[in-house]
Amino acid sequence: METTTKFSEDIIPLSDMKVNPGKIVNQVDKTHRPVLLTNRGRGVAVVQSLRDYEAESEERAFLRGVVQGLMDLEEGREMDLADVKKHLGLS
Repeated sequence: METTTKFSEDIIPLSDMKVNPGKIVNQVDKTHRPVLLTNRGRGVAVVQSLRDYEAESEERAFLRGVVQGLMDLEEGREMDLADVKKHLGLS
């Protein structure tokens, strides 16, 4: 799920997080957009819903696997299906 950052809503001073953390948590859960926390005008942390974080982590792992597979194919590191099944102990 691709979302666009709304700078007017998604950059929040750390002091606001200290005052009302529930509001920030509800915002990231509702909008599915991460929030950048700032301290003295500099970014210090990102708050993201756990569901979105897990989904993005799984997507990154999948994409890394695809890229590694493509690199393996390009460099001649490949196995036929029968060898893969044997290697994995599958019949």
